[in-house]
Amino acid sequence: MPTPLEKARSNPDSMKARIFASAQKLFAEYGYDGTTTRMIAKDVGIDISTLYYHWGEKKELYMAVLEHFKREIGSKLKEIEAMVRGKSLETRLDVAIDEMCDYLFDRIEVTRLILFSSFIKSRDTDDLGVAISDHISNIAVAMGLAMDKSSITPEAKARVMAMVLSLFSFISGEIFLRPILNIDAPEYVRTVKETLKFTLIPAFTR
Repeated sequence: MPTPLEKARSNPDSMKARIFASAQKLFAEYGYDGTTTRMIAKDVGIDISTLYYHWGEKKELYMAVLEHFKREIGSKLKEIEAMVRGKSLETRLDVAIDEMCDYLFDRIEVTRLILFSSFIKSRDTDDLGVAISDHISNIAVAMGLAMDKSSITPEAKARVMAMVLSLFSFISGEIFLRPILNIDAPEYVRTVKETLKFTLIPAFTR
């Protein structure tokens, strides 16, 4: 039997999908504790009983959002890994920065929710933390920082985390940072890509 998440993904125009889309946006903006089911229901324009009928309690909806993001990020990382396999580390980083910037700038709620979950820890964010840790390990291996996931050092993980946090900070902080630079949105994306390449490629390839 399909899960509520699978039903929402298979029918983007359904009420279940509309509630899910609102939940992604609000959880990313206010975090788990700062978002209520009443806020989500109001955003969708439905009563609270309709939300409970389609999704149940807030935790079930939140866990579905985390699962959705885990799948999406994992799928994108596998796609990038296939693109750069066999290339030099410099080329791998160059392509990965371009691809992840394009992907995440179109999904800013992903970066915001992950940052919320990382710095405001609760039992309900543990599942995402495990997934992110696994993604970091996969990136470390793909970048040649370890032979396999069992041999990754804390230093290698920290280097990947520095790269990921730099990317997430630029994307989730666009509203604050772009006016400081006094540039439009397309130029901001280009500037972020070039800045990340300027700082990260030499750091990883020296």
